[in-house]
Amino acid sequence: MSAVVDLLRGVPPLARSGLIAPMRPDRLVRMGRVLRRWGATPAGALATAAVRFGDRVAVVDEERSVTYAELDERTSAMAAGLVRSGIGEGDAVGILCRNHLGFVEAAAAVSKAGADTVYLNTEFAGPQVAGVVEREGIRAIVHDAALAEVAAAGGAGVDLYASEGTGAGTLAGLAIEGDAPQPAGVGRVIILTSGTTGTPKGARRAETSSLTPAVALLSAIPFRARDTTVIAPPLFHAWGFAHLTLGMAFGSTLVLRRRFDPEATLAAIAEHRATVLAVVPVMLQRLLALPPEVRDRYDTSSLRVVAASGSQLSGEVANRFMDAFGDILYNLYGSTEVAWASIAGPEDLRAAPGTAGRPPLGTTVRILDDGGRELPVGETGRIFVRNDMLFEGYTGGGSKDVVAGMMATGDVGRFDAEGRLFVEGRDDEMIVSGGENVFPHEVEEVLLAHPAIADAAVVGVDDEEFGQRLRAYVVPARGATIDAGSVREHVRSNLARYKVPRDVEVVEELPRTATGKVLKRELGR
Repeated sequence: MSAVVDLLRGVPPLARSGLIAPMRPDRLVRMGRVLRRWGATPAGALATAAVRFGDRVAVVDEERSVTYAELDERTSAMAAGLVRSGIGEGDAVGILCRNHLGFVEAAAAVSKAGADTVYLNTEFAGPQVAGVVEREGIRAIVHDAALAEVAAAGGAGVDLYASEGTGAGTLAGLAIEGDAPQPAGVGRVIILTSGTTGTPKGARRAETSSLTPAVALLSAIPFRARDTTVIAPPLFHAWGFAHLTLGMAFGSTLVLRRRFDPEATLAAIAEHRATVLAVVPVMLQRLLALPPEVRDRYDTSSLRVVAASGSQLSGEVANRFMDAFGDILYNLYGSTEVAWASIAGPEDLRAAPGTAGRPPLGTTVRILDDGGRELPVGETGRIFVRNDMLFEGYTGGGSKDVVAGMMATGDVGRFDAEGRLFVEGRDDEMIVSGGENVFPHEVEEVLLAHPAIADAAVVGVDDEEFGQRLRAYVVPARGATIDAGSVREHVRSNLARYKVPRDVEVVEELPRTATGKVLKRELGR
């Protein structure tokens, strides 16, 4: 019964978005066939958009643009070429590309060929690529020309195809005119975890032909069909990939740039009159770090939604961003493994800075103790999630803890009396100093509220007297100077004494992954 209720509750947001609307019967039939055949894969999203939005521009990068109909035809020919070369069901193909049309073509072509797709981090060094190739059994890699040497580290048995160009050794060079192949099965999508606490792992997710992902997001974020979306996070990251697949299903025009640059992002928004900007939180910080006179050069009034995810969003950063760009910020809390858990819109971000928001439609979130018992409102415990997109497990074996069908996110947090979730940190990141428990995120939030601090991270280091002590790494704001004493006094005036960092180190920047997460294991090296 609850599934039926959720389905009925999902109709209004789908209708408001324009994702479901009256259409010609023949198109409706074709879309039904596409969804049955491909499900919610890149192949399915693209083929569906080609039926409904064929003449609309699908992708714009620094060099090219292409309509949905053209992109569907091109990738079908590439898929046929992959199959002729021996790639198909049961095989794995790696994609090592930055954000441009070549990435989208590779993702759709491999999906249409029925092969599994492994999305490789473009910041990987050769040995990391080699490790993933061996673990995932990758047979071929589609790569950017600039990453050819890294791709070649996969080994002599891996076929290499350039993502751009039309000659021999390119994906386009494989193309065969005609329809896409007809694999019996659907290739899996394998997203790699961020690896902030260890080696990146492959997370495989079951494909679905339902509208569950769209309904969940649309119940909390006002995306619309035919949006123009600037996707700033890497497409190999779960958040970037989500905007790629959902954007295609919505018939959005996707604006891509190979590397994130804050001013270039504002220029792209202004040039294309973008209605949606997808980011990770550190990108908001970098947009805010631009001098006001630079930000004022670009008209961003077309933006209706700025969608953030990928790491914790500071309440201070959220409010500063909305002060500058308007109350259009939405923050999704989730992970590669659970997809989404909660979403905070502008109202909640204003009312309760630092909140991760509320579970969207069809999602259950519970706070459990170490024995799996639910904790009351206000008490901190492990965060568990149930939705229709939980991952199936790591490709190398193992999974996240599961209790009563709910999966652990790996974080701890609490609910407030209004039903808003607050994430307090990683469950393996807690620092015990002098017998007191401290989660770094709370201290980092306070540090980011200091006007002279642009970025901050807090870690625990060994201490003979207290077991552990707190060490803060801070990045000065533009033109500011920082001294350790004032930093400690700022924390002392806002938090308990045992949460004051004994060590304060001023650094030029924090080490981060390509998706903006701080690599705390590298601090202090």
